Amino acid sequence: MASAPDQSRTSSYGPDAAFWLQRFESRETPWDRGGVHPQLLQWLADGTISAKAGPIAVPGCGAGYEVAALAAAGCSVFAIDYTPAAVALTRDRLQEQRLQAEVVQADVLAWQPAAPLAAVYEQTCLCALHPDHWTAYAAQLHRWLRPGGRLCALFMQAPRESASQGCVEGPPYHCHIHAMRALFPAPQWNWPRPPYPRVTHANGAAELAVTLTRI
Repeated sequence: MASAPDQSRTSSYGPDAAFWLQRFESRETPWDRGGVHPQLLQWLADGTISAKAGPIAVPGCGAGYEVAALAAAGCSVFAIDYTPAAVALTRDRLQEQRLQAEVVQADVLAWQPAAPLAAVYEQTCLCALHPDHWTAYAAQLHRWLRPGGRLCALFMQAPRESASQGCVEGPPYHCHIHAMRALFPAPQWNWPRPPYPRVTHANGAAELAVTLTRI
């Protein structure tokens, strides 16, 4: 799914590689819609994401539905995931549909594209990372994108009652919109005006769809 923190990082909190491997191998993936996210289809339809703009990255690519959809739309796609099982699923899906994309098994906190990207599709990576690593991840996304590049984000809305006592629970970790504004600050990112589309999931979760432009 996403990068999991290792012992060299400043915090050992959060899911590790074994956690994600077990989830994918056992198919215990409740976030999996079983198909392409409807918001990605909307972004492709309205031109928010376009093959003409240039290469796009999908960090935490998971089962690869969105990678295949982007490749089918003619996009040059970099799919990145920490978990071997997710990488294998994505590669198999592309092969079945005779599509091409660069699928990389890597830590999103370390991977860098050879050249700046036109867009990033962020769906399940941020909410899979422990918040201790959000600042580093946000800095990566800013580095990956060229000026004017788009971060097409689906911010997971998963509040828990324990948060009122200061507890941090996940994954998925709740991406409160105020925290997102601080994580992707206006001097570095252009924010559209709210309200933002709320996309629901059959499992009861929801996401806010926000397209940020890198300044």
